[in-house]
Amino acid sequence: MQVVRTAAEMRETRDQITNSVGLIATLGGIHAGHTAHLDTLRPLCDVLVGSIFLNPTQFGENEDLSKYPADEAADLAEFENHGVDIVFLPSVDEMYPPADLEIVTQIDPGPLATVLDGLHRPGHFDGVATVVARLFSIISPDKTSFGEKDAQQLRIIQHLNESLGLGIEIITIPTVREQDGLAISSRNAYLSDQERDAATILFKALTVAKLSWDSGERSGEVLRFMMNAVLGGEPLAHTEYASIADPDTFAELDQVEFSARALLAVKIGNARLIDNLLLS
Repeated sequence: MQVVRTAAEMRETRDQITNSVGLIATLGGIHAGHTAHLDTLRPLCDVLVGSIFLNPTQFGENEDLSKYPADEAADLAEFENHGVDIVFLPSVDEMYPPADLEIVTQIDPGPLATVLDGLHRPGHFDGVATVVARLFSIISPDKTSFGEKDAQQLRIIQHLNESLGLGIEIITIPTVREQDGLAISSRNAYLSDQERDAATILFKALTVAKLSWDSGERSGEVLRFMMNAVLGGEPLAHTEYASIADPDTFAELDQVEFSARALLAVKIGNARLIDNLLLS
């Protein structure tokens, strides 16, 4: 497995590859959610690239950048165990050279980035769009994958790919869950044992909405009320939003005609957890 730390070397390496290239982009802290991506993409491409870059532009001032659970040696070992051929592991200065900063920060993910997580984490999706566009430009993948757990991020990256005409095949990976339904996330490491038990409330709330949907409920207001009612029963859970939104625009729906996405953002202890289910 080759480890590359500069954009110039990564571009030079990519220029020498004539077969198909797949990319798994990560912040580090590799877990079972990431390895599901690796195992899905590995047989679909000739050369698999994994990137590790803890991107500061997608973290707010009071967020957990300095505490983010990443271990370079452990992450590299996981990549190697799951068949990664090349790891792109750049520094912040390498990804954001001062001379390029003004150009890079002009990337605008559009109105989709102003609702839900975009509203509660101002600038977050600008940072995501910025770093993904730069990774795409350096690595030029034929295929990549992003997770359904971060459904709003997934749609923004799909839009970026479409609007820039990049032609990258983006594969959607279903949310990977623990046995009790909790979505696997690097931030689960912040939870105490008591908080970890409390965190199952997210999946319970989403499940109630899904069961109600399956029984014929189509009122967005009722579905949101039901999720909030479940979340309200857990004293450690502090809800940022409980949404029934259009799966393409992420605008709130008063009445669901075809499909919707139920989405949650909840703080438990020091962890901010998000999750969602498609109602379809």
